[in-house]
Amino acid sequence: MSSPSLIQLRARIAALEGQAADGTTGGLPLGVAEIDAVLPGGGLPLGVLHEIAPAALGDGVLHGAALGFAAVCLGRLARQQERTVLWVTAADDLYAPGLAALGLDAQRLLVVRPRNAAQAAWVVEEGLHCRGLAAVLGETWGLDGTAARRLQLAARASGVTAFLLNQGRAAAPAVTRWRVAPALGGDAPDHGALGPGRMGLGAWRWRLELCHCRGRGWGEDGIVGSWLVEWNDEARRLRMATPAGDRPALPVRRRRMGQG
Repeated sequence: MSSPSLIQLRARIAALEGQAADGTTGGLPLGVAEIDAVLPGGGLPLGVLHEIAPAALGDGVLHGAALGFAAVCLGRLARQQERTVLWVTAADDLYAPGLAALGLDAQRLLVVRPRNAAQAAWVVEEGLHCRGLAAVLGETWGLDGTAARRLQLAARASGVTAFLLNQGRAAAPAVTRWRVAPALGGDAPDHGALGPGRMGLGAWRWRLELCHCRGRGWGEDGIVGSWLVEWNDEARRLRMATPAGDRPALPVRRRRMGQG
């Protein structure tokens, strides 16, 4: 293959992955230096598909931890772009004060509850075509590969960032894939749904695992990196949490040879 053809092919692949031809992309810093240093461009790439999943499927407590991390990401993006975010949910238990405590204010939030999975996928894709939104989050329990690719292409075309709060199989086109588990420590609260009982009961604390990040390698256990983080209510931001016994957080995995 000639050099010009190879350059064109790489540019095409980069475009499909949500990157510019030179591999750069806009980013959303999570505000934790140890995590942002691993992410391309120092933050979550914008205008692409990301997946957030509980550490185990079918567990409401673990789903609540993933939901909390998703709310933090949406809140940061809404503030960064000063735009509304769309949340497509399968339930009616989202609690506005709880979301606001995690930085996602009701003034920047639009919630849609579809009747079925097919309608939910349609709403998420249509939302991604709306350039006035900062992001669209869809709760899903088994989005097929074709539908996931459609969401990735829609996000890339509009520049609106897509999140899947996923309790089903992994979405192959996702640029990053996160696994979230609750972590107890100090006066940390119960990590169930963001309901009234969550208010004023302590800090949210999570174990974040970056299972996949396009352009990054992974370790023997199949993850890119793992961090223990907690939500700082006063500063309204994430920070590294101190593990019990002052044990250091798990290190970021080194890139393997040949992986990219």
